[in-house]
Amino acid sequence: MYPRLSVVFALVVGAGVVPAAPEPPAFKVTEDGERIRIAGSTLEASIKKKGYVSGVEAGSLLDTKTGARDLGFGLDIVDWVMEPGSDEEYRDKLPGDLPYVFNNPYHGKRAKRCIEGPQICTKAKELKPTVIFGKDFVAVKQDHTYTLAAPGKKTGSKWEQTIVFPAGKRYFISADKIAAVNASDAMFFRIDMPGHIKHKGGDTFSEVYLSYHGKIAPKEFEKDFAPDEKFLYTRDDKKVPQRIIRAYRIRDPKTGKDGPWLAGMTLDPSVVYEAWCHQRGYICMIEEIGGRAVKAGDTFGAAFIVGYFDSVEEMEKVYDEFAGNQGLEVSETGWKLKKAP
Repeated sequence: MYPRLSVVFALVVGAGVVPAAPEPPAFKVTEDGERIRIAGSTLEASIKKKGYVSGVEAGSLLDTKTGARDLGFGLDIVDWVMEPGSDEEYRDKLPGDLPYVFNNPYHGKRAKRCIEGPQICTKAKELKPTVIFGKDFVAVKQDHTYTLAAPGKKTGSKWEQTIVFPAGKRYFISADKIAAVNASDAMFFRIDMPGHIKHKGGDTFSEVYLSYHGKIAPKEFEKDFAPDEKFLYTRDDKKVPQRIIRAYRIRDPKTGKDGPWLAGMTLDPSVVYEAWCHQRGYICMIEEIGGRAVKAGDTFGAAFIVGYFDSVEEMEKVYDEFAGNQGLEVSETGWKLKKAP
């Protein structure tokens, strides 16, 4: 008896060679004028081209194992380029949506101002994402050049986002970066990570998990509170946490049964300047990336893993496999995380 072989050979017939049948693609990708739809064996998602753009479209991230979907307004959604400080002295001269009002329940008391805009998710209106096909993954790249600037600042900083869907995984890998045309003592950009949580009295989730805080019960979000009242993370360079994982456990509002965790992991904790988890009609999960001195011409950013997990321990295992990275490169031949954005 011949030994069983794992390699599939072409069949030789006479002088001709009949090649082995090609493997089916790992993903089915369809595209129209509004969005790109990606369907794999373990995960489905869509990327919007128009309207509320950047990141993964709200409600589209499907965990085929459980049927769970994300609960917010999208995942890895992007806003402005910002810095600490008030814009009150020149607010009447700011274009578009650049005025940033604090001392309120939405933004808290910490003084911040927008350097460049518009807010990409709500005001860019249209992006032109491109799809890259690999042997065992599909990726999407998109970007936007900021067209509004505060007094004394230039327009033209460029945001770029890369999203990779690896075959067979219940998560995607993403990276966001800013190529800055301005200088700042503490420049940062703002994203939703993983995304916000829509709920009514905690009906859609059973727990929130913040690696730098612990698990939080739904009752903590029964009433609105400002970002700096509870659960605010602010970076202390003398005490950077081992991991930054922000997650919520999905609960079926009809049956009350717990489903998987949806987690967003920032793979290098040192890049997170601030991270919010507060109630404002929904649970708002904003992260601010950077917050360090930037010179014109510098690039800074972060890399993430976003997706479904059955336990906190599983999240930590995957996190540790990729920890320390800030950037992501992709081509048809493959993808790789890297230390610099």
